[in-house]
Amino acid sequence: MHALDWHLVNSAEVEAWPARLLRPRANADARALARARWCLRRKRDGRFLAAFDDAGRLHALQPGLAREPGVGEALSALHALHERAGEALFLPLDGLLGHLAALGLDEAYGERTGLPLVAEPARLEFAGFDRYRRPLWLLAPAARAWRRMQAAARDAGVALEAISGYRSHAYQLGIFERKLARGLTVEQILAVNAAPGYSEHHGGCAIDIGCPGEPPAEESFEATPAFAWLREHAGGFGFAMSYPRGNPHGIVYEPWHWCWHPAGKDD
Repeated sequence: MHALDWHLVNSAEVEAWPARLLRPRANADARALARARWCLRRKRDGRFLAAFDDAGRLHALQPGLAREPGVGEALSALHALHERAGEALFLPLDGLLGHLAALGLDEAYGERTGLPLVAEPARLEFAGFDRYRRPLWLLAPAARAWRRMQAAARDAGVALEAISGYRSHAYQLGIFERKLARGLTVEQILAVNAAPGYSEHHGGCAIDIGCPGEPPAEESFEATPAFAWLREHAGGFGFAMSYPRGNPHGIVYEPWHWCWHPAGKDD
C-alpha cells in the first residue's frame, strides 16, 4: 500500500478520500466502495459522488455526475497526486470571497480581528481517528507532530483525544448557515466561531484536543491533567494554544484549541 493512499486529495468543491476510511450510508455505496480505492465526496454536505477503482474506472454514486461541479477538478488533482508528492500546495481563495460578502463580511473583518485568510491544503494526511472514530486530517508535518505528541503524553500516563482537525471552508460556512437559521446574528456567531476562511482549522494545522470523560470544547478542559501536560510539553512538538484569555482576536478562551506552527520543532 502506497503512503499517498493515506491522504485526502482536496479541490474547491469535491474531495477524494481513501475509500476504506469512509462509512457507507447505503448498501449500494458499500458495494461500490468495497471495490474502490478512492471516493469522491461533495464538500458542502459530505454526499458520496463516485467511486474510483485501481483500473481507473469511475462508478457514479449519484445521478447527473457529469453535471456535478468540481468533479473534473477533483479527478485532475487525484491523477496528479504522485507528481505532487512532497509539495505543499494550497487551493485558491477566490470562491470564498462571494460567501463572505453574502454574510456582510469583507477585508475589514480580518483587519479588525487580526485573523488572516487561511487557504485549504491541496493534500492532507491521515493522522489517526478522533474521539468519534472519524478520520482526522492534518497537514503532513502537523500530523506527524500530533502523533508524536499523543504518544509522548500516553507514555506519561496522559490520554489526549482529537476532537477535530481540518475543516473546509464549506464546513465552516455550514456552521454559520445553521446558526443563522436558528435566529442568531452574524455578530453572535462570530463571538464563538471564526468567519469562513479565517479559522486555523482550514489550514490543517489546528486541532481541538480533549480527554476521556471531559465534554468537548468546554472551558473546564483547563482543569484536567491533559491540559496541564499540554501547557508544559506541547511547545516542544511545535503546538501552541491559539486563543488564551484576553486574546487580541476577540475569540472566547479556548483551552482545547492548539495549532502547530512551521517554526516549531517538527519540520
